Amino acid sequence: MQLRNEGSGYPASADEASLSYPGWRIVGACFVMAVFCWGFGFYGQGVFLAELQKIHGWPTALISTATTVYYLFSAVLVMFVADVIARLGPRAVVLGGTASFAVSASLLAFITEPWQLYAAYGLMAFGWGSMSIAGIVTILGLWFDKKRGLAISLSLNGASFGGILVAPALAAASAHYGFAPSILTAVAIMLMLMVPIALLVIKRPADKPIAATAKPETAVLGKTRAKALRDPAFWTVVGPFSLALLAQVGVLVHQIAFLEPRIGQTQAALAVAITTAMAVVGRLTLGAVIDRLDHRTTSAVSLMSQAAAVLAMLWFDGAAALLIACAVYGFSVGNLITLPSLIVQAEFPARDFAMLIGLTTSIIQFAYSCGPAVVGLLRDVTGSYQASLLACVALMSLAAAGILIRVHPEGRSDRTREKRR
Repeated sequence: MQLRNEGSGYPASADEASLSYPGWRIVGACFVMAVFCWGFGFYGQGVFLAELQKIHGWPTALISTATTVYYLFSAVLVMFVADVIARLGPRAVVLGGTASFAVSASLLAFITEPWQLYAAYGLMAFGWGSMSIAGIVTILGLWFDKKRGLAISLSLNGASFGGILVAPALAAASAHYGFAPSILTAVAIMLMLMVPIALLVIKRPADKPIAATAKPETAVLGKTRAKALRDPAFWTVVGPFSLALLAQVGVLVHQIAFLEPRIGQTQAALAVAITTAMAVVGRLTLGAVIDRLDHRTTSAVSLMSQAAAVLAMLWFDGAAALLIACAVYGFSVGNLITLPSLIVQAEFPARDFAMLIGLTTSIIQFAYSCGPAVVGLLRDVTGSYQASLLACVALMSLAAAGILIRVHPEGRSDRTREKRR
């Protein structure tokens, strides 16, 4: 007889603890999905900015504003990805997202006018909306309850590997073979891996009648989106992480453009690889002990370490010092993506998890979509990245203070909190 967590709508099966549980194959599929989603849609944005700037000579602000438009549009899509998965199924959504990334990234090799860049990024937004954190968390929610946190953490390590593998490989290949052949080759590799994975692995659980597979109007139980937006506790999570990710995305998108004049293209690509490698190390290290730590305090410490690392990037000029600063900065990159989900899971009703993750991700993305444009505009106005990066330091510090504010969520009982633990 299958047991359920009361009020969650999800089955609490002991099978999740077994390596033979089919949900772990979904984790592997989501890991690969995250590699390409973040490789093209997040870390790759810095490569696109630098290469398109070289090829076309367009202003930094023009290209980074296109990135901002891409994030803004995809933020709207992210809010409803759980509903689309419920209607069409995870396989169709993943295939559609893969096609979106493939076509849009390929178009970047052939664009000649700025409006074409904006059109390509608009199409890419459908890929990000389908395959980023909200999509991954929703798909994993079909399969996991007790091990959901572990499943999410393992899958999102693919996001860091996207920075380790895809972005540096694109930067290095573009330096030797040119941007167009490099991006087209990367797209071909993605299609060869993602299409079979989507067709053969991604699916709904056939034997689990869980809430996430119900109609969208009944899948979200308890707190509605409108009630969540009126809950002060919700904003103590969303507000600080919106500021934090705005700064983080701004730094990461401009990382190559900031470092390349100082240490060269090859070393700048290495800096990106180190940053994202440390994101994996950071997520795995924190994941081993996070259940024994306070999530909000951990978030604040992570943010202050990033602020210190950015100050070091501004202060030091040597390649070794800059690479060390990138490593310190990268240690918390992955954790700042994961921590909002962990705080929501720990502090809010289990039945509202999918809805709150979609809403949280959407609002945070609306905020961080401004990061590339803000950093780019400040850079163009002042003639250097110093003011831009100091602004990012200020935002990180403000976010670190804000995340320590604690408000008891509406509808959250001590009994429910104990169940989630």
